Amino acid sequence: MANYLVIVESPAKAKTIGKYLGKNYTVKASLGHVRDLPKSQLGVDVEHGFEPKYITIRGKGDVIKQLREASKKAKRVFLAADPDREGEAIAWHLATLLDLNMDEECRVVFHEITQEAVREAFSRPRKLDLNLVHAQQARRILDRLVGYRLSPLLWRKVRKGLSAGRVQSVAVRLIVDREREIRAFVPQEYWTVDAVFHTPNGSFTARFHGFGEEKADLPDEQAVRDLLARVADQTFQVVKVKRSERRRNPSPPFTTSSLQQEAARKLGFRAYRTMAVAQQLYEGLDVGESGPVGLITYMRTDSTRVAESAQAEARRFILERFGEAYAPERPRQYQARGGAQDAHEAIRPTSVTRDPESLRPFLNRDQYRLYKLIWERFVASQMSAAVLDTTSVDIDAGGARFRAHGSVLKFPGFMKVYTEGSDDGNADEGEGKLLPPLAEGEILPHPELKPEQHFTQPPPRYTESSLVKAMEELGIGRPSTYAPTIDTILKRGYVVLDQKRFVPTELGEVVVDLLVQYFQKLIDVEFTARLESELDQIEEGHQDWVQLLQSFYESFEADLEVAERTLGHVHVAEEESDEVCDKCGRRMVYKQGRYGKFLACPGFPECRNTKPVTKPVGVDCPRCGSPLVERQGKRRRTFYGCSNYPACDYVLWNKPTGDVCPVCRHPLVEKATKSGRTVVCSNEAAHAAQAGAEAETVSPVEEVSR
Repeated sequence: MANYLVIVESPAKAKTIGKYLGKNYTVKASLGHVRDLPKSQLGVDVEHGFEPKYITIRGKGDVIKQLREASKKAKRVFLAADPDREGEAIAWHLATLLDLNMDEECRVVFHEITQEAVREAFSRPRKLDLNLVHAQQARRILDRLVGYRLSPLLWRKVRKGLSAGRVQSVAVRLIVDREREIRAFVPQEYWTVDAVFHTPNGSFTARFHGFGEEKADLPDEQAVRDLLARVADQTFQVVKVKRSERRRNPSPPFTTSSLQQEAARKLGFRAYRTMAVAQQLYEGLDVGESGPVGLITYMRTDSTRVAESAQAEARRFILERFGEAYAPERPRQYQARGGAQDAHEAIRPTSVTRDPESLRPFLNRDQYRLYKLIWERFVASQMSAAVLDTTSVDIDAGGARFRAHGSVLKFPGFMKVYTEGSDDGNADEGEGKLLPPLAEGEILPHPELKPEQHFTQPPPRYTESSLVKAMEELGIGRPSTYAPTIDTILKRGYVVLDQKRFVPTELGEVVVDLLVQYFQKLIDVEFTARLESELDQIEEGHQDWVQLLQSFYESFEADLEVAERTLGHVHVAEEESDEVCDKCGRRMVYKQGRYGKFLACPGFPECRNTKPVTKPVGVDCPRCGSPLVERQGKRRRTFYGCSNYPACDYVLWNKPTGDVCPVCRHPLVEKATKSGRTVVCSNEAAHAAQAGAEAETVSPVEEVSR
């Protein structure tokens, strides 16, 4: 019989930890939280110190029964939930249900699931940290007060089924404010003039910069005409050549926020998907003879700190794999963002010696791609700076100044492993463009002058990556809340994703306006950020959680009372479609459901007819000839199916280009490859067979693909 019982959240984590602890330990999973506030009522006694009324989560009765039986047989119980507020709360609830002594050192915390880290943690267990518990409890009660007191108001005054949240409402406001900024934007005209020089040593382009040393703009076509007339008969002479060496340092290892941003940019992962896969990598995966191994450190963190042992291992690896030039003299240290919690390390591989390719046979596609991203970012973060030779050239023509930039990578440094992505995809100006040899005083041949009209652009809509970045910078929420917040505002129909960018719905704008008018504090970015900071102070033992709730609730309740008394019914017009209900003849309206937009009959409940929202793609189904349409699956995955469904179930998972294959007349589709995107025939099976029969010739489909 085992002497010790260890309780974790998940079976995967239990399996990994069990391997390290030996036969004297039984490791069981609680399957997440075991107690929570009831769904059927507020569950908080506001009059008596905001005492929460916890109940056993439905379906957890058998789990708790098994844990109670196991704890009675064990000599000692250890609670090894995740090392954050949520994990501490799970441990506290378990200790309460199992009647454990709160003064006993039963809490075990580790930030990576490796043999060394687990055994080290079990050698020094600690008491439950009630400050962490109180911080989690305060957040949970704050969110419950807002949700259960404000949402019914929205049901009565706006529409049934709506909800408001302390963090989600502010996130929607960011999106609404950005959309209104875009609508109010007035484009300003401006022009550029590029001079294309063709010299014996090569061609290059310089752009008009100004007059003399002063920068000048070209606001309209007349200014361009004046410039062209000024330089028409002038000599173009090189007046300044500036060469310098620029060092580019690597990005720090990932935090939760930067991981979500980069996974969105480079892998196309939604925040929820990123966190789900990261959880699997953290809890442990079977990697062959080694069995279950935790592959990354804890994935909910806003720290960029790295353990000295991990830095030393990375240095050894870099020296062995890349050589001495790629390892800096001293390990790189990264400055934490203001307000960051430094309890955990950055997200990194538990061992850099487990490189992605060695693990590829044991990981699924998502696990491999995310692990590779984390591994490369961490290794690069400990490498030498990249060195670029940069050149800036000024060319004068009658006092008009043109400027050219160029650079070449002199030493790749960390860029040999990894470079950070960007939301707009823009590279550094001039990077990768090598200028021909030029000398001061050199006379250049008269260039080809290319004027071009432009208009200033409004700020871009938020992508998931840029929204997470904005929430982090503004202090809205914490790393663990970004993914569920974004998922909630999509499910509630306050925003939609259009070409991977957030657009507010009319409903979202109406709700934001209502909250701004009646609940200014709740919807205020600075107030929300300050509340997050106060929750952090509770965690550190510097703030009383009941006082925080009392202060918030008094103001919130006063706002609620005013809104109840003065707010009339707010009408949100439903967007009509061109689709006519085939059951009752009414014009169908767009509705927002759990999985996105759909069409519904406005005669509900008399008529319950619904249809999916489809968008023609300009290609006919090769099976029945009906138009192919774009649809949304249950997990919001876009696919392209026959409009004659269910009579015809033809489906494509890749986007049709609008063209058909010259060989078989099936749609050509865009397909992602390692080097970008390519065009292939959707009828792959037929062409694979054909390729075998015609191995010596190039088919028309292959020509199209190229």
